[in-house]
Amino acid sequence: MCTDRTAHSTGAALAGPGVSLTLNTLAEELLRNIKKAYEESSKIPDDLLLALKFLFGSLALQALDLVDQCSVTCLSSPSGRKVFQVLGGSGKLYSCLASCHYCPCPAFAFSVLRKNNSLLCKHILAVHLCQAMGLTQQESVSDRQMSDVLSGLGNGT
Repeated sequence: MCTDRTAHSTGAALAGPGVSLTLNTLAEELLRNIKKAYEESSKIPDDLLLALKFLFGSLALQALDLVDQCSVTCLSSPSGRKVFQVLGGSGKLYSCLASCHYCPCPAFAFSVLRKNNSLLCKHILAVHLCQAMGLTQQESVSDRQMSDVLSGLGNGT
């Protein structure tokens, strides 16, 4: 069981002594540290994996599974728009907006928007991890295709 002391020491390990962090800031710092470590050794050290598990619980393992399966693709259009598509474990494709932390999946709607007991869903976490690790697949689409993808976000597709 994690204690407040564990949370404090995890935060201190990520940001240095004496730094007060919000959960969002701590998550951003963790992702920066994962990126730096992955760039140096092509792996995530155990202490950062533990911090990831501490912050995100079971979502961390589910997101890492999506990363391992190369499930994240960044679609970009000539107009500069970007959207991430994540192939979920059920085979459903979710179009996610990482910049504003939005995913049309049911878990996001329930845990993030309705219950407010999670920062994000496994799909958004997988997007952030893929970006940090440089493992995001890239695909160029036309502006029309991007418009179709973005208009589908309101329909949960």
